[in-house]
Amino acid sequence: MRVLGIETSCDETAVALYVGGQGLAAQCIYTQTDLHEVWGGVVPELASRDHVQRLAPMILKVLADAGLPLARRPGAAPAGAAAPVDGVAYTAGPGLVGALLVGAGVARSLAYALGVPAVGVHHLEGHLLAPQLEAGAPAFPYLALLASGGHTMLVDVQAVGRYVVLGETLDDAAGEAFDKTAQLLGLGYPGGARLARLAESGRAGVYEFPRPMLDRPGLAFSFSGLKTAALLAIRGRTLDAQARADVARGFEEAIVATLVAKTLRALEAVPRAVVVVAGGVGANARLRAHLAGAAAARGVRVVYPRAELCTDNAAMIAYAGHARLAAGERAGLPVLARARWPLEELAPPAADPATTHRTTP
Repeated sequence: MRVLGIETSCDETAVALYVGGQGLAAQCIYTQTDLHEVWGGVVPELASRDHVQRLAPMILKVLADAGLPLARRPGAAPAGAAAPVDGVAYTAGPGLVGALLVGAGVARSLAYALGVPAVGVHHLEGHLLAPQLEAGAPAFPYLALLASGGHTMLVDVQAVGRYVVLGETLDDAAGEAFDKTAQLLGLGYPGGARLARLAESGRAGVYEFPRPMLDRPGLAFSFSGLKTAALLAIRGRTLDAQARADVARGFEEAIVATLVAKTLRALEAVPRAVVVVAGGVGANARLRAHLAGAAAARGVRVVYPRAELCTDNAAMIAYAGHARLAAGERAGLPVLARARWPLEELAPPAADPATTHRTTP
């Protein structure tokens, strides 16, 4: 089964083709960083309009790269010619609803025109299953630390569609905290990766920031207070280059220490042989080093998808969609998108071909 995946949940336009039994055949990702940087954050209307402009050419490129060109005008393909894909998967939520509707509308229209089924995919399910695209993919069950600009959570991944959220952030996500503190340091947007680079030249122990929620039991996260601590440390001071690097290092160390400690605490509650780190924050080198060392001491393997599969991408959507389409799951005719969509509402792939994927509000 050849499944075309489309991702437009925020400010990345992405298209990918996944082929069952073979793997990822082609993918294309366009980031809108330059478009939003001048505003200091993602502007939803601008994101949606850019998705409209980029999506169709990217679909044509991915199919062409995979050797499956799509007819561009009526009659261009021979009568009765097979469709280039067997199904279309798209991100149905959570995310910016306008951006989601662009991807959903294009995906559903394309599937209808080609006469193939479509399915809406939960964005976070895509992240949780992204390691399955790699060689030596971890077997179920495994523990996942999902850390991105919009989400920070620990999830017990038992199988496709079977997820137990063990703990999540009560307010800001780790990636958002990185970006906001980077702005305080004058690093621009998006700033998470820039802050990490600056932290490399910072001195340890100069700035000690709190490790939120570690002084109480449980697996919940909270990063709003950490952002405030960084603001108070900077406010009213003229920081030279070294001082800014010291703040960056102290802040990064606080987030990394919190994520690692909570992950180890989750392993005590739900012992697993593998920890998967998903989401954009998973690309942070300090997090990778500290978590790998702490996990290895407990005989646990840590798995990271390749860099382009950590951030928002369509390969993970195509893979998750393939799992559901292969089980007979289908979206109904309404084009639906959900800005909010609790992960706990997901069910395993439906065995009944008439089942509609749960994308209703």
